Amino acid sequence: MPIHDWTRVEDGIFHDFHHAWIEEIKRALNRGLLPTDYYALAEQHAGSFGPDVLTLQSRREDDRETHEAGGGLLLAPPKPRISAETPADFYRRKQSTVVVRHVTDDSVIAMVEIVSPGNKSSRAALKKFVNKAVELFERDIHLLVIDLLPPGPRDPRGIHGAIWEEFAGQDYEPPEGERLTVVSYEADLSVRASIEPTAVGQALPDAPLFLRPRRCVLVPLEATYIAAWDAVPRRWREVLQPGD
Repeated sequence: MPIHDWTRVEDGIFHDFHHAWIEEIKRALNRGLLPTDYYALAEQHAGSFGPDVLTLQSRREDDRETHEAGGGLLLAPPKPRISAETPADFYRRKQSTVVVRHVTDDSVIAMVEIVSPGNKSSRAALKKFVNKAVELFERDIHLLVIDLLPPGPRDPRGIHGAIWEEFAGQDYEPPEGERLTVVSYEADLSVRASIEPTAVGQALPDAPLFLRPRRCVLVPLEATYIAAWDAVPRRWREVLQPGD
């Protein structure tokens, strides 16, 4: 299914879809994508963070390189279309010894964020989102950001451009005609960004969600997007996809 132009509807319609998509991603992760010692929760708060989907690891952690859970495997990441990495010494200067944990005391490993219009609604809102991402990197928490909203005056290079400029001091320019972005951040001695530019009308790629350095699961963004789309009221599906 092609990505829809969500600027054609009011923010509240995307907000409703946003919540449905979060639930579908959480279900997909918990239904066999994640290894046995990991689990996902939707819209929980961990410390100062308010992520869309938390990926947590139980305290029954082991040191196996590969884990299985109904077919759930930790995979080597696929090669991204665009990649960027901070120098290792740059990241070491910014490392923090604070560990963010869920209220049950299970460790937060990774987060998924679907960018909403509210994240771009003001300079303060955008700054809060960017600062949250930077803080996650400093706490060794991996992050998957899905930005299906076009760049605006506050983020002319998209959310990833704003994050990468703040954290790494490097510019990012999305390809012409592909101004939407799915980006996976891998928090290691350096921070690596795996960037998949996209656009309205294109299908979503499966995206790596890192659980440890160089190991990830692939989040089925297209399948979960379709499942969430099926719950959108017909009145708004007709606006976003005439003839649906």
